[in-house]
Amino acid sequence: MGATGLRREAFFMSAPGGDRFCLLTIPSGAPCGALLFVPPFAEELNKSRRMVGLAARAFAGQGWAVLQMDLLGCGDSAGDFGDASWQAWVDDVGRGYAWLQARFGLAPALWSLRAGSLLVSDWLGASGIKAPWLAWQPVINGKQHLTQFLRLKAANEMLAESDARAAMAELRAAIERGETVEVAGYALGAGLVSGLEQATLRLPPGRAAAAAMFEIASGEATAVSPALASLVAAWQHEGISVSAIPVPGSAFWQTQEIEVVPALIEQSLAALEQMP
Repeated sequence: MGATGLRREAFFMSAPGGDRFCLLTIPSGAPCGALLFVPPFAEELNKSRRMVGLAARAFAGQGWAVLQMDLLGCGDSAGDFGDASWQAWVDDVGRGYAWLQARFGLAPALWSLRAGSLLVSDWLGASGIKAPWLAWQPVINGKQHLTQFLRLKAANEMLAESDARAAMAELRAAIERGETVEVAGYALGAGLVSGLEQATLRLPPGRAAAAAMFEIASGEATAVSPALASLVAAWQHEGISVSAIPVPGSAFWQTQEIEVVPALIEQSLAALEQMP
């Protein structure tokens, strides 16, 4: 995973609601392809920064131009988290894709982590574009992902079981009233919550481009989760070129200490080489 001669450009991309911070990693020679990273949700973004940075440099070391875009309200871009909506983030995916395509004259591939895969899924369905796709530990159901995030409030406040249920019910009621709620330091607006709740991992029927879905498992991983395996089998039955790849390692997007999974980068590079 050599990084000799790589160049990095940090810049702001003009966009509705304020500029988006972008980091572009460029290989030493002419790029063989372009890759857009779509980040995970909330604190998972911070936990995964080192792993994503290592991967971006490794991909660029093999000839890929890699764009990491900070979405609206996610810290380095304009706006607060409470300003973000699901649709604004989906639009950011399209904005980054178009910028990469214009910069290098190549049809980009996509690379997502966790809930970033739901954004890619929604954008692919809306745009009709058939881009190759690497999905790292994809979230399958947005509503379940949101529920797990809301439970952080009860966990952070160390509430008893009955109090935790009451707190969750209160949060849900506030969300249904369209109010902004705050969980673990993140303000969630109605436009973000409703979009995440409705999002599911899916591929458009007749999709021609390849996709590789990676899941991390502790110990010697031999298979992905039953939920992802079932989804991938259904897509393969429809004739879609998609693979499910288990990778042994730690859940770097949520571990207390910052961790990395080199095997995930190596297997992703192998998958990229197989993608046209």
